[in-house]
Amino acid sequence: MLIEAEKITLQFSSQPENFKMLYGLLEQFRKQYEISDDVAANIELVVGEAINNAIIHGNKGDASKMVNLIAELLPDNILNICVSDEGDGFDYNRVADPTLPDNIENPTGRGVFLMKHLADVIIFSNNGSTVEMQFKL
Repeated sequence: MLIEAEKITLQFSSQPENFKMLYGLLEQFRKQYEISDDVAANIELVVGEAINNAIIHGNKGDASKMVNLIAELLPDNILNICVSDEGDGFDYNRVADPTLPDNIENPTGRGVFLMKHLADVIIFSNNGSTVEMQFKL
């Protein structure tokens, strides 16, 4: 983990046990910036989903591929977190709405739906292999 002033950079292999690093990072931000319980829960869920997607869907669980996370505090008390993987990406505009009757039973698509609704800003780039999330603290 690299910490520069208000910026933290993590790089880890695509192994599910590395997911635990998220909790330490979030706890650090929570204490440092006095983040409310509601916002902290949203951050944990959204960033957790981004990391899970990067490991499982992006890098296909290949431990030789890396996941990168950059977290920084922007002006106006905005926490910006960027997660990227080494996968081919996906068409984030074609993820089916899991709330529609035809998709209720579909086991995929809920994560992206939650991310879009719980973060203040979501930006997919690099063909979907990078997701930038912003949260107003």
